Amino acid sequence: MLVFHDSRARYLYESVTTGSVRHAAEKLGIVPSAVSRQIALLEEELGMSLLERHRSGVVPTAAGQLLLEYYRQHQAHQHDMLAKLEALRGLHTGTVSIVSGEGFAQELVEGPLHLFRQQYPGVSVSLEVYGTNEIMRRVREDQAEMGVVYYAPPEPMITVRASAHQPMHAIVGTQHPLAGQRQITLQALTEWPIALLQGVYGIRQLVEYAEQTDKIRLSPVLTSNLISVLLHFVCSGQGVSLLPKCAVATELARGQLYAVAVDNPAFAHAEMQLITRTGRQLSPAANRFLEFCLQGMSAFRQPLSLQT
Repeated sequence: MLVFHDSRARYLYESVTTGSVRHAAEKLGIVPSAVSRQIALLEEELGMSLLERHRSGVVPTAAGQLLLEYYRQHQAHQHDMLAKLEALRGLHTGTVSIVSGEGFAQELVEGPLHLFRQQYPGVSVSLEVYGTNEIMRRVREDQAEMGVVYYAPPEPMITVRASAHQPMHAIVGTQHPLAGQRQITLQALTEWPIALLQGVYGIRQLVEYAEQTDKIRLSPVLTSNLISVLLHFVCSGQGVSLLPKCAVATELARGQLYAVAVDNPAFAHAEMQLITRTGRQLSPAANRFLEFCLQGMSAFRQPLSLQT
């Protein structure tokens, strides 16, 4: 049976995630030759090549990819074990890592995080904002314990812990001619200047799918990677945008914006989801924070689908 030193897998992991042996050495604070030596010893122990070197950097072989998956799972299990030990002290210390789309960040901070920190002030929470594809990757690779995402594609390595119906709406300013209408078609929206998120976001991917079903093409005058930019566009009276209500809940509650339903089947059945990696046992702190998300986010307080 093959035997190898677990500690050497870190050098392989850092080389792949940073893109090169040199960058891995800089991150680890050692010389590149030391990183190369550890990877070479690991390849010698396993009797196979783990990295392919290209001008643009390093890429794992099939064997290297298996070792990377092992290392990530090993790190996740270690993190969860330490978190459980911390839980024996009553969650006085510990960490929780969550990734979400921009549209959920404000509500996460003002709702679940606020209440969670009141009860568990010693637990640190990391909240990072990304597009849908990156959220899925970080949860899948154990770089985050959970994610809140919109219109995520099904994936076997991802488990949906809770989902909530969140149809897409046309978002307009209160003085816009569409304000006050109950419903509009996607075709009718082509008459107005429109601002949309970029393609790495589930929101934009849903818009593209709706365009296909209605056989039309929207021509955005503005695209951005930030919802806040789209809202400035709408609030300044320059046009409309397409977003779920959960992404603009604060502005809608304050009467700063108006949401108009869009008559499209794809929009009508869209969901936001709370996700974790399939098979991962969350730490007690993460499990508790997940409960706070379900109780503290307005979308999940509505009738929802919950998986345990």
